[in-house]
Amino acid sequence: MPKISAKGQITLPASQREAIGVKPGDDIETFVVGDQINIVKKVTGAAKGMLKHVKAKASISDEQSMESTLS
Repeated sequence: MPKISAKGQITLPASQREAIGVKPGDDIETFVVGDQINIVKKVTGAAKGMLKHVKAKASISDEQSMESTLS
């Protein structure tokens, strides 16, 4: 089981990295839902076109938007 280092870092087991296809240098996104931390590999263009009809609200931060979606 991974442990948190003094710097707040963790090492993901090879089987978990392989399961989501992450390699050294890849970008990931992390977010918390309840008491779980979720790790997702960022894929360029993954949502291309899916949200083209949605207009952004400048008064809401990205974090607030994500939290409201996940609640």
